[in-house]
Amino acid sequence: MSSNLPNRASSSAGAAAAAAAAAPPLESTSQQHAQSPAERPQGQLRFPDSYYDDQGRLVLKNLTLPEMERWCESIGEDGPKRAIQLWRWMYYDRQWIRSLEDAAAGKVQNGFSAAFLDKMRGLATADGGLLLQSIHTAADGTRKMVFKLAHGPAAGGQVETVLIPVVREQGSKPRITLCVSSQVGCAMNCQFCFTGRMGLQGNLTPGQIVEQVVAARRLLWEEDVAAGVERHITPITNLVYMGMGEPLHNLPAVLPSIETLCQPLGMHFSANKITVSTVGLVPEMRQFSEQSKAVMAVSLHATTDEVRDWIVPVNRKWGLQELVGTMEELFPRDQAAPRHGHHVLIEYTMLQGVNDTDDDARRLLELTKDIRCKINLIVFNPHEGTQFKPSTPERVQAFRSLLIQGGHVATVRDSRGDDKMAACGQLGSPESSTRRPPLLSPPERLQGALATSS
Repeated sequence: MSSNLPNRASSSAGAAAAAAAAAPPLESTSQQHAQSPAERPQGQLRFPDSYYDDQGRLVLKNLTLPEMERWCESIGEDGPKRAIQLWRWMYYDRQWIRSLEDAAAGKVQNGFSAAFLDKMRGLATADGGLLLQSIHTAADGTRKMVFKLAHGPAAGGQVETVLIPVVREQGSKPRITLCVSSQVGCAMNCQFCFTGRMGLQGNLTPGQIVEQVVAARRLLWEEDVAAGVERHITPITNLVYMGMGEPLHNLPAVLPSIETLCQPLGMHFSANKITVSTVGLVPEMRQFSEQSKAVMAVSLHATTDEVRDWIVPVNRKWGLQELVGTMEELFPRDQAAPRHGHHVLIEYTMLQGVNDTDDDARRLLELTKDIRCKINLIVFNPHEGTQFKPSTPERVQAFRSLLIQGGHVATVRDSRGDDKMAACGQLGSPESSTRRPPLLSPPERLQGALATSS
């Protein structure tokens, strides 16, 4: 890396420990699940405790298709055949069953036999573990779905999912970007983020991440049916893991959820239409790049360690030198070098008087000169209790112009759904937290900026 930045010590122990709670499936064992009310078949494939509901039933949406095949075989079924039948009813367009009984043979063609449903009753469930509590619609058409978690590590907590309509030219097909959450709250304590004020209350399971997408697709389909639309085509074309939580802090759930969502026989998303954001957990960035083809976004938000240590505290563990060096390694600007995907998306929230000067723009160009990237400038969305204020539209455009003049593709992400607390950085309910993370003291030279924005 060519930038003159101070070296930082690196340690992945904290993130690794948090991620270990949702380990990958274990090998087959005859040990029965402690919470199961039913006698389990001998040799049944076992998964982590978080994969089961409070009745001891396996939540099938936590499984990838290969895991589903192995599990079906372990309970005495024709593995591939039965797994595909289950998969289709859970994920095929206009199926999206809420329970296995919804696909009983007496109700639908090619449904499940009474004997199979009786066998599965104490073993597994198609319920995704989310209970829809409310839907909030903003003036611009953005909608926020609020769910309560029925089981899993964050049981009882609430999580939010946002449907963001994409503005298109008149006559073009409607398109929606879906913003999904990966945790209840967040441990990263970014100072300008409403979700960060909650602290981390628990990880979502793979199935609870997938269920957000299923529930959104089901909602849109049911609305079309009610409106008499003859042929429903889902308008959800893009997914962003930019809701509540730090996705790479829950990588053991995020990776299988992406695999499930990209499975051609089900939800059939393209990996290049899925973007996963991180504040810069360096070891997990490398792991993600090795195991997923989805697009990576890095929330940079500052061009000096002084400022980033304050507003993105994880920078104190992995500073700019290590973070930028990792992006240079994974996304080299050299066209001939091997890299993960085509580019990395650099996210940069514009905070008035904090990180929005011309000098910041020039430093950002220097930091990213050897990285194949696109830069997305984010208009800060204020919330109750914030110390920060958004940069003016004129300042944002001047900043963007400098980046474009420097040879970068730079776009501006406008606020969407901010009147219903559905915009970027506004999700969550800090009042539900019993221990809020601390507000950190700004560098002395920036205290005036906060004083004028309070």
